[in-house]
Amino acid sequence: MGAGNGNQPLPMPMPMPNANANANAHSIICPACHRVQDHYPAGFITLKGDFFHAHREEIMHLVHNHEQHEKKEHPLKRIMSEEDKDGTTLITTTDIHLARGIGEALHHAYQGELEFHYNPEQILLRINWTR
Repeated sequence: MGAGNGNQPLPMPMPMPNANANANAHSIICPACHRVQDHYPAGFITLKGDFFHAHREEIMHLVHNHEQHEKKEHPLKRIMSEEDKDGTTLITTTDIHLARGIGEALHHAYQGELEFHYNPEQILLRINWTR
């Protein structure tokens, strides 16, 4: 692995700015960043119920672990926000597949009631998980 410490790879060198870069070059925003910037989620996950409230910290840990696992392979799959309101937690995501995966992971780990509502016109997925 080179001169790194132990099994750690050497850090990647930082790219040098190009003095000849065109100042008029068009920059683009990745689709996930665009959704975040526009506040336009693809996935909505609603979590509620007595069991959820009793085990909220553990359940949210599972949610974040699932996101981190997915983000390693698919960097555009992100949680956009989490909002607690009236005994319900709403999680929004940049991707419908991430939302579905989180819902399925919750159902697999904790059972409960899981509902999917897909809107193909808007490429939007709403998930309700209750327990």
